[in-house]
Amino acid sequence: MKASTWLLGALASLVFLSGCGGSKSSGNTTLATVSSVSISPTLNTSPTVVGYRQTITMVVNGQNLQQGITITNPGCNTLTESAGGSNTTRTFTCKIIRVGPFDMVITDAANNRLYFASMSAPLAARPQVTLATTMGNIVVELNPGAAPISVDNFLNYVESGFYSNTIFHRADKQVIQAGGYTPSLTAVTPTYSAITLESTLATGLSNTQGTIGMASTSAANSATSQFYFNVVDNSAIFNATTSSGGYAVFGTIVSGLNVMTAIDSVPTSAQGSLPTVPVTPIIITSATRTQ
Repeated sequence: MKASTWLLGALASLVFLSGCGGSKSSGNTTLATVSSVSISPTLNTSPTVVGYRQTITMVVNGQNLQQGITITNPGCNTLTESAGGSNTTRTFTCKIIRVGPFDMVITDAANNRLYFASMSAPLAARPQVTLATTMGNIVVELNPGAAPISVDNFLNYVESGFYSNTIFHRADKQVIQAGGYTPSLTAVTPTYSAITLESTLATGLSNTQGTIGMASTSAANSATSQFYFNVVDNSAIFNATTSSGGYAVFGTIVSGLNVMTAIDSVPTSAQGSLPTVPVTPIIITSATRTQ
């Protein structure tokens, strides 16, 4: 791959980066070029610092842009192009879900690199969520550095109030599971799309006692609103052995481990298709981001 303009040490300190000075051709097709990119909002422009879980706008300026460009930004989720783009200006938005440093690269239709920028999203402390239940509070600390997709998904449900008045519908001495049913055992419909599995092989996290993970079907990328706590060390059976297997861990309990144990000790019975529902409903009265 060929960069139109390559800046070494100064690269990370620029919000605007010069691209190539002229058009490139491939056969009968004139390829796109990039002259500058602006990113907003930024917390700092030297280097380019953006806010965790903020939506940013990237305006790409150049020539022949409608011949095709590809933006690769591992810090982003839901990268979307705005309507009304032209051959000289195209606008994209995305939500920042990763913390720490990451690189953004723009390439043309022939995979030539047109733009490169080092970016970062600082986070003073890992997010914490307090689950208030009818048996006490559980405080979980999330790990967006290792599992950004799962953390962002969970926080979306927390911040929308989705988990209020839902129950722990599974307690089987292995896990306690929640996020899918009301106290009357009516299934609640997830409000966001299923997410990509963040394999424990990739994240380095493990299904040890007291960790929180995304519940899913046997399909790899099927997790939505339901989550579970590992009551015991389940790493031998829940951790991934392949990149498309296992269950994604994304945080750990920092307060309320005794509440998790107490919930798991409540007698259970089979109710409908659910085999181990606590006979006394354990209700999540609220879920709130507290850090």
